[in-house]
Amino acid sequence: MSFIKVALQTLKVFILFTGCTILFYYGIMWVSEEYQNYHRYDEPEGSALKVSNAVEEENSSLLDRLMLFYLNGE
Repeated sequence: MSFIKVALQTLKVFILFTGCTILFYYGIMWVSEEYQNYHRYDEPEGSALKVSNAVEEENSSLLDRLMLFYLNGE
């Protein structure tokens, strides 16, 4: 009798684990598909402005450009 109880408990745990694994898998697939259709790099709509802090000076020296690179971290 004890062996049957242990076998049923093991079967319940196995079914619960399998069910949770399948649920988790399809949840991850749903999230992945949701973000796959999300286009991050589309042009913005409406009255959006492009913001940039690029230096447009024509007479900037190499040292000035290097200092700007180190200060901005870009």
